[in-house]
Amino acid sequence: MSFAQRRLWFVDRFEGPSATYNGAFALRLTGELDPDALEAAFRDLIGRHEALRTVIVEDDDGVPHQRVLPSEEVPFALPLVEVAGEEERVAVLEETATASFDLATDVPIRARLVRSAPHEHFLALVVHHIALDGESMGPLLRDLTLAYTSRRQGRPPAWEPLPVQYADYTLWHRDVLGDESDPDSLASRQLAYWRQTLAGLPQPLALPADRPRPRTMSRRGDMVRFSIGPDLLRSVEKLAAQEDVTVSMVMHSALAVLLYHRGCGDDGPIAAPIAGRTDEELRDLVGFFVNTWVLRVDLSRNPTFQELLQRVRVRSLAAYDNQDMPFERLVELLNPDRSTAYHPFFQVMLSWQPPVPELKVPGLTVRAARLETRTAKFDLFFDMVPNGSGAAECRLEYATDLFDQRTAEGLARRFVRVLGRLMADSGRGIGGIDALDAVERDRLLTAFNATATAEPGLTIPELFEGQVARTPDAPALVCEDRTLTYRELDDRANGVAWELIRRGAGPEDLVVLALPRTEDLVVGLLGILKSGAAYLPMDPQYRAGRADTVLAEAAPRFAVTDARTWQALPRNDIPIVDLDHRAEWEASEKAPDNAARLAPLGPDNLAYVMYTSGSTGRPKGAAITQRNVVNGIQELVRVLDTPPGWRMLAGTSVNFDVSVFELLTALSTGGTAEVVPNALVLGERDTWDGHMISAVPSVLSELVGHLERAPGVRTVVLAGEILPARLVRQVREALPGVRVVNSSGQSESF
Repeated sequence: MSFAQRRLWFVDRFEGPSATYNGAFALRLTGELDPDALEAAFRDLIGRHEALRTVIVEDDDGVPHQRVLPSEEVPFALPLVEVAGEEERVAVLEETATASFDLATDVPIRARLVRSAPHEHFLALVVHHIALDGESMGPLLRDLTLAYTSRRQGRPPAWEPLPVQYADYTLWHRDVLGDESDPDSLASRQLAYWRQTLAGLPQPLALPADRPRPRTMSRRGDMVRFSIGPDLLRSVEKLAAQEDVTVSMVMHSALAVLLYHRGCGDDGPIAAPIAGRTDEELRDLVGFFVNTWVLRVDLSRNPTFQELLQRVRVRSLAAYDNQDMPFERLVELLNPDRSTAYHPFFQVMLSWQPPVPELKVPGLTVRAARLETRTAKFDLFFDMVPNGSGAAECRLEYATDLFDQRTAEGLARRFVRVLGRLMADSGRGIGGIDALDAVERDRLLTAFNATATAEPGLTIPELFEGQVARTPDAPALVCEDRTLTYRELDDRANGVAWELIRRGAGPEDLVVLALPRTEDLVVGLLGILKSGAAYLPMDPQYRAGRADTVLAEAAPRFAVTDARTWQALPRNDIPIVDLDHRAEWEASEKAPDNAARLAPLGPDNLAYVMYTSGSTGRPKGAAITQRNVVNGIQELVRVLDTPPGWRMLAGTSVNFDVSVFELLTALSTGGTAEVVPNALVLGERDTWDGHMISAVPSVLSELVGHLERAPGVRTVVLAGEILPARLVRQVREALPGVRVVNSSGQSESF
């Protein structure tokens, strides 16, 4: 890949209408400055280094080529701007730092001199990264200083000729790599290493962000500053020497531990720049030599930090041995899943850079500082530079598409905290490292966990009967073209309850609920609960073997069913309450109470027992109390939008506890539960006029394409499975303004 092609890859990857990929610095110059001499010094600097006077041109076939301009053709000027105050000075410097380059016409260096007082100047120096890397700052500033000193004395700089130019390096580098199709070439061997190393890399890294990742990253960014103090840095250097690793490897490993504790998993790809100056002749040359390599950190099996350092050391040394293959070429050849939403192979980078050299200019005091370009090349970029005073000055550059400033500040603090705790106990497993401070721990354990609530002391029958008293004539249940009011539903359920009590059913007894998905299913469920008994749901679609296992273990006393359904189930020796013969019962309009039941019903009595699918072995029954259900329902009602007359789609099998939420939330708030065979019926209707849908995410994912047929839906409740962010976005796109609730169920509502 030629120099010109590398340039275009970076432009394509990082440039945009307002984005830059630049190194931007401000030099504060205090003393008597000669602006004309400084501009002449810049021209000398540009004339010395070909990389600073190179533009990109394309031939007739659109193939890019580099063109090195003669020094006299370089369009460079050093404008001088007078400012009246701090605010204006900052604005001018920021404008200079953030302006884009047109690499077809502009040389990749820009400078502006800002005068805030007769003997106070600020030099904004911006170089596109295609012509500059971190190691280039030393020779660039040294040569600029020598040229300025010479021009102040009225003569051109007398520096030693450079042994090579950047174009020479690019040609040499291409020859050394050879052809990737040649199995004996260096390029082929290094390509094979990276292909194996990066195979199966999880993408993108699961960073906990403040906002969903946009489809296209804007490259807008910001940064926060932080520091690593002298005592901590000495500890890092001591451990690095002890473990025969570099300081950079220690920092890399510590960042991997931090990301591990932030939920990013145990296979963490973190990139780092590598200088690429493998020849002594390149030491004094300005140019883009740096390459990018990806360190895939293995944090599995809870290693100690010392063990992790050795893992990182092995991977790092292997990467050093394979550093010549340009990263941008690897991306083209390995061709990972490409996305405009994130950087290929990695989204986090860490750099341990050499300090900016101290400048000594006759007659001037010089202090250097970085300018912020308000861009982000990656999601997170930890940039660390030792300052010569025993500490390290650090910057965390972050993508503002994803993170707020407060979050970035917290990450920076956590990095320093985790680094300190790792230095204090490097022999401890990384999983036991405490990444929280006292305030964060208290917030998680106390403030965020303030789940105490007033004890409702109600049972499910009391919850339902209270609503019957409030809205007796409101529609409670809809099934096809049939509607039951609250009073009608209550009366029918009372009939089932009294029949069960007459036969001897009461609290802690289990009664099978085996009915097709009609209004009778809800009548039977409420009737069992009103008797004081608990229901054992048995969907008619049960596999025979599974149903036999459940019935044998649960040993229910009765079953509420109909003849056809019961005949399809494997056991028929359980006494049944047959809804086909309800006219024969001695019904009562009065709901049973604790005086009429065989024993009092309280919050700690069973409400139902549901069995797992048995997919991992024998089905297991989960026993849920009245208190569990009432607490769960009331808490969900508290956070839901349930307007008067609202309608819930009840399409979940009674074998799953989502059905409890669907039915009882509606029937305890004056809503209407619409019983359907399953939620997928939405795909068969032209429209549905309900307000709320609940489902497990896997079912809802099949409905997303049909949600536009339910424009009145205001809330979608999901539970029972991991909720993918992608599904949430799809729901919101289909139903603009909809509220998505990620819920826990009755099993968690103690």
